[in-house]
Amino acid sequence: MIIKSFKINKKIVFNIIILFLIIILISSFLIISKSIDVNSIIFWDNYNSIDLSENEDYIKWVDFKITSDVLLKTAKLDIDSHNSDSEIKYNWIELLAYLACKNGGNFKKFKENDLNKLIEQLKTGKSMEEITNGMKYYNYYYESYLATLGGFIGNYSIEVESEDGTTYFKEKYGIKAFLPIAKNYAFSHYDDFGASRSYGFKRTHLGNDLMGSIGTPIVAVESGTVVNLGWNQYGGWRIGIRSFDGKRYYYYAHLRKDHPYAANLAEGSTVTAGDVIGYLGMTGYSIKQNVNNINVPHLHFGIQLIFDESQVEGTNEIWINVYDIIEFLKQNRSSVFMNNTDTKDYVRKYNFKE
Repeated sequence: MIIKSFKINKKIVFNIIILFLIIILISSFLIISKSIDVNSIIFWDNYNSIDLSENEDYIKWVDFKITSDVLLKTAKLDIDSHNSDSEIKYNWIELLAYLACKNGGNFKKFKENDLNKLIEQLKTGKSMEEITNGMKYYNYYYESYLATLGGFIGNYSIEVESEDGTTYFKEKYGIKAFLPIAKNYAFSHYDDFGASRSYGFKRTHLGNDLMGSIGTPIVAVESGTVVNLGWNQYGGWRIGIRSFDGKRYYYYAHLRKDHPYAANLAEGSTVTAGDVIGYLGMTGYSIKQNVNNINVPHLHFGIQLIFDESQVEGTNEIWINVYDIIEFLKQNRSSVFMNNTDTKDYVRKYNFKE
């Protein structure tokens, strides 16, 4: 009788434990559900997530997957049309946004025929507004790519050298953004965006590492204002430059020990695309300033997109994969020379105006 009673008690205890676990699971589910913003609807467009908050109409996320090959093709169409007598002037941002609608934002699925058909339609006189009418996400892609690439192509003047050795300014339309590594300096890189990092805390790599020699001149990709300058324990000596339209924040990190920056550079300084801003190094991963704790000399280069000031710092930051942007910018590099043998500072060789 005692044994039978014991068996009954064991079943009761077991049932109580199961019930307790169910209560915990339900409570956890309710807490998670409550934390979800019901006003924010996330939808998926072929692996590309877009935040459509009714209360906040700015873009919350951009997954930049345009290959360098497509960047080159569309840029050429844009530039050639503006430098010719063609009545039709192509806009590479519009072309890219259209193609993104065709491939869900994943340009590994790019089809040459989609671009050819679009060009043929434009040649017949159709406008992009007519062609893209009914494309649900066209405006999203257009705004995203405009924020990413808006300062890369346009009108500018650059100093060119004549046969007699004198220079003059020549008006041009084309690529006006520069590779961050100065001309004639070797570097290598691979697609390391999203790779694991563990210093300080476990996190993902939000940029592209360009391996090179210590002292390699680093140039401004785009014109803008220096908003951050100094030591950061993760990036070492670093520079943060914000584009004039406020949409892009350029991050250059792990600069050289002892002499990281170009002469007279300071927070608040205005820089022009192609200007020397600093020198490649291996500083960082230290609370103490001016320490080389990076194993391999390289430039960490990143681009942050900003659609709203709430995205400048914190959990809402948008960093994009810049690997293919670096590949694209290889065609436009800034020539530099040493202008001060005492300090061994470099400056750009040819002046540039926008």
